[in-house]
Amino acid sequence: MKTKLEKRQRRKYHVRNRIMRDGAAVRLTVTRSSKHIYAQLVDAGGRTLCGAGTTKKALAAELAGKKKTERAALVGKEIARLAREKGVETVVFDRGSHKFHGRVKALADAARAEGLKF
Repeated sequence: MKTKLEKRQRRKYHVRNRIMRDGAAVRLTVTRSSKHIYAQLVDAGGRTLCGAGTTKKALAAELAGKKKTERAALVGKEIARLAREKGVETVVFDRGSHKFHGRVKALADAARAEGLKF
């Protein structure tokens, strides 16, 4: 029987290997904790272009009083806005070891709604 950690590592390697194999130019990485969620745009060289998260002071007023899924959607909108400023329109979604549901899905849907293509 596989442990929870082994399952997470397998998911992470599966997702990351597929992205690297395809030679993605820019990827949208998502990191999730029990309280917060973060998103970054990372280029092929591994350099971070921009990032957004629920701990960012610029979003503090908007995030106050919202549920975690609603906060994730606001982070998705913010990362899409930052991507447009950097001139990035198309990205590859890197969910890491997280399943594509809940907060991760809300972030992705909000980024798509703001015009980011993946």
